Amino acid sequence: MTFQFEKLHVYQKAIDFADNICSATENFARGYGFLVDQLNRAALSISANIAEGNGRFTKADRKNFFIIARGSAQECVPLLELSRRRNLINDAKHEELKGKLEEIAKMLSGLINGLENRAVGER
Repeated sequence: MTFQFEKLHVYQKAIDFADNICSATENFARGYGFLVDQLNRAALSISANIAEGNGRFTKADRKNFFIIARGSAQECVPLLELSRRRNLINDAKHEELKGKLEEIAKMLSGLINGLENRAVGER
C-alpha cells in the first residue's frame, strides 16, 4: 500500500535529505551530540509534517503542517552553518545540503500556494 503523500516529489526529496543528514552526522566529533540530535530532528520533521499534513481533512490544517515543514527546513540552515564552522562538514557538503534545503523550501512554498489557490471545499 502506498500513501498519497509518498508520491509527492517534495516528500521524496525531504526523505532523501533526512537520510543525507543521518549519514553526514554519523561521524560528528564527540561533544556535538546536541547538534546531531537537533539537525536530525529538524531534517526528519520536514517529511513527517508533509505526511501529517497530507492526512488532514481541512485545507487550513494541511496548510499549517506544510508551513511547519517549511519552518523545519529553515531551522536546518543555521544548524548546517554551525556544522560547517566547527569543521564537522566541509564547505562542499554544506553547499550541497543547503542547496537541497532551498529546493525543498521552494517546493513547500509551491505546495502552500497551491492550497491557497484551490477553490473553497476542494480537498
